[in-house]
Amino acid sequence: MAFARFVRRAIDDARDERGWTVTDLAAHTGVGRSTVFRWLAGDWQDYPELAKVRGFCAALDLPVAAAFRALGLPDAGAAPRRRSDDGPVEADVRVIMERLADPSVPAEEKHHIRDLLRYLARRPVRRAG
Repeated sequence: MAFARFVRRAIDDARDERGWTVTDLAAHTGVGRSTVFRWLAGDWQDYPELAKVRGFCAALDLPVAAAFRALGLPDAGAAPRRRSDDGPVEADVRVIMERLADPSVPAEEKHHIRDLLRYLARRPVRRAG
């Protein structure tokens, strides 16, 4: 719900400072009205499309990092970091997150990544022996 609160504050500020309605906001950010309302309701299966989050933030002069923090994501807008103390799992997760955040990666590829992650998350754990 942190992201819904982030979006609510952004909409309220756009209305107060710019006189924008949700329709105006949608036109200026490139994020459709229905998407804005889903974000407000916290209604999404996966993370919101990160390219749309970036466009929303850019149009409203908001830090993308704040939106990502509200989503519980690392700052995918920052340059990739390689830390020597990261293990192989952390490095793999970072690469996946970077790919999902990259606007040049086709939506179909992102869909496949999300489908695979959902499958793995729900897969029963098989015990050895």
